[in-house]
Amino acid sequence: MVVGRVVRWWMRIDPTRRTQFWHRLARAARAAAASLTGIWLAAAPAPAQQTSPSWIIPDLAAAARAEGSLTVYSSMNEQEGLPLWQMFEQAAGVKVDYVRASDSIILARVAIENRARQRSWDIAVTTTVNRLPDAALLPIDPPQARGLIPQARDPNRRWYGVYANYNTPAYNTNLVQSSELPRSYEEFLDRKQWAGKIALDDTDDEWLSAMIAHYGMERGRKLLQDIVAVLKPVMVDGHLALARSVGAGEYWVALNNYASLTLNVQLSGAPIDFWALDPVALIFGAVGVSAQAPHPKAALLAANFVVSREAEQFLTQRGRMPTRPDVPVNPPAAAERLKGKKIIATIFAGEEQKKWQGLFKEIFKQR
Repeated sequence: MVVGRVVRWWMRIDPTRRTQFWHRLARAARAAAASLTGIWLAAAPAPAQQTSPSWIIPDLAAAARAEGSLTVYSSMNEQEGLPLWQMFEQAAGVKVDYVRASDSIILARVAIENRARQRSWDIAVTTTVNRLPDAALLPIDPPQARGLIPQARDPNRRWYGVYANYNTPAYNTNLVQSSELPRSYEEFLDRKQWAGKIALDDTDDEWLSAMIAHYGMERGRKLLQDIVAVLKPVMVDGHLALARSVGAGEYWVALNNYASLTLNVQLSGAPIDFWALDPVALIFGAVGVSAQAPHPKAALLAANFVVSREAEQFLTQRGRMPTRPDVPVNPPAAAERLKGKKIIATIFAGEEQKKWQGLFKEIFKQR
């Protein structure tokens, strides 16, 4: 009824006036739409700015891209190392040749290549970097190294700590109950049932030096000799191999290993954990740049990358312990277990290292 009246009224209006009405309505609609569009644009968040990673140095990155590639020697397993260096490749535009080997093999290989003056590697990331000859490493000052803890910065600028290796025993949680764990190294002598089921990396002279520093030469040496006699520990080549062997149940206990590698294997789903005893030896997985680097600019950029917050945050996802206070430990409880323990930084090279290596072989040689 009402609609019909409106229609009849509309039809009585002059056609010219009806046309003018429609034009005014269209203009009003366009104005309203423009107003709303302005409101939406003002309310919408601005597009995110693409920011460069903190470790990128533009001029150095350009020079590194011109060199084209980078060769990395590292003891870090491929599950960590390859995705870590893929981050570098994508951000820097530099191809990475990743060469993985154990700490001792990298040390020997670099020493041989350095004597032959072969320009075969750019940077090394391993625990034995501090043992390399002075002539093999270029003194560097990566800007990102300012964020490291003081102990992780070499006073001579030859190496910088990428991750911290706290030395602790470890055990297979399916084979050993937490209530059975020794509360001191002396209590290992009461675990005769572990004989032949306990293992140790065959290059743990840093841990040995911390034990002697804590107990004294005479007492410490006798304690370790007694442990060898009672428990007959098996020598294993490589800390990662040791962690995986304990996680797989091949050995029940590691007399010592890197807590970060225990966590690394634990995060992969294996039944393994660590506990801390005094003393806790501390060494670093460190980065050093070759004095004969075939790609020197890429090497400098890579050294800055690997000590950055972004790189260390990535590594903590794999259980590595950070050397930067601004990167939290993963899992957080791991740091709690180290609180209150006597932590002894064991960083040495040259003749001092040979001394401890000789004593280690004397005490732990197979009988």
